[in-house]
Amino acid sequence: MVCGLIHIFKLLPCTFSLLMPVEVQIEESWKAVLKDEFDKPYFQQVRQFLIQEKQNNKIIYPPGSLIFNAFNITPFNNVKVVILGQDPYHGPRQAMGLSFSVPREVPPPPSLKNIFKEIYNDLGIAPPGHGDLTYWAEQGVFLLNAMLTVERGRAGSHQKIGWQEFTDAVIKSISDQRDGIVFLLWGRFAQTKANLIDQLKHHVLESAHPSPLAGNRFFNNHHFSRTNELLLSQGRIPIDWRLP
Repeated sequence: MVCGLIHIFKLLPCTFSLLMPVEVQIEESWKAVLKDEFDKPYFQQVRQFLIQEKQNNKIIYPPGSLIFNAFNITPFNNVKVVILGQDPYHGPRQAMGLSFSVPREVPPPPSLKNIFKEIYNDLGIAPPGHGDLTYWAEQGVFLLNAMLTVERGRAGSHQKIGWQEFTDAVIKSISDQRDGIVFLLWGRFAQTKANLIDQLKHHVLESAHPSPLAGNRFFNNHHFSRTNELLLSQGRIPIDWRLP
């Protein structure tokens, strides 16, 4: 029996079966919105898969306590903008549960560098000395990855374990229960999620992915200034895209 292998779930005492109910450790407003998802078979399969991977000594990113970091920093009713990524970084110390973000001590990866370049082109804000996007999340930028975990060194390795069913439900919940959210969909994968969003209620901005593999097509999309214009038009406080 395994106890405390991953911290996103509060297991019942170790003498109980892993099939017993668990309580997901996630911010309370999100817990209320997503409560039905946690009892569905696919979510139990995600949980059991991660536990099995830990038993097999696989290294999973991000650390268990950070898997729901985006939810914990940006409560449901605080979401103003959604930036959708695909899956977490799969290198050591990179993933922190926020799409595109890395801890301060980790050099920004190429996609994040291009995001900073576009912010400079768009708003004249110089690139920061780090890649930690927590400040954006605190202002209401929900930095969601479609897959919330990945195996070390294996990009996309958890695409089919059930996370997409969960994060699709997350996107649909935002679309159904909120109004005027700005969704930034960068790249073909993110753009496949547009069908989950009611575009009569929300704003969807699409562009190429910021990865260098997309060439220069990400640049000059002006998504950062356009996002703020859309927020201001609704009487909302714009995002300060500078990072302290």
